Amino acid sequence: MVEHFVIDNSVVMSWCFKDETNKYADIVLDRLTQAAAVVPSIWPLEVVNVLLVAERQKRISESDSIRFITLLSQLPIIVEHERPEKMMKELLALARVNNLSSYDASYLDLAIRKGFPIATSDTKLIEAARRINVPILTAKSN
Repeated sequence: MVEHFVIDNSVVMSWCFKDETNKYADIVLDRLTQAAAVVPSIWPLEVVNVLLVAERQKRISESDSIRFITLLSQLPIIVEHERPEKMMKELLALARVNNLSSYDASYLDLAIRKGFPIATSDTKLIEAARRINVPILTAKSN
């Protein structure tokens, strides 16, 4: 059985930028050789937005963005499509209670619903996950 975990954009986008690389993100990337990551439907929009901002700031080129998207498409990352009208009240409540953005709440909600650990570098998201007993993916998580 393949292990699954939720991965948020803070980890994924650190793979794109040399100045944001870190040991945790590398460990999570290595983990994808044996596991699959799950992301909420907002994830592709977040990735594209970060790439566009980076292009506009001349941090990366258009070809770098295309190359990164191509590399991401080769990873076992599954986009979970949920019905927004069903999710809005739940996300609003989860975000409000945990002082998160709606985007971060969508990752936390997915981890809760699926019963998967979450891979994140976001401090607020880590704190919220710990508060409600959602496991954080670590180098030693099974």
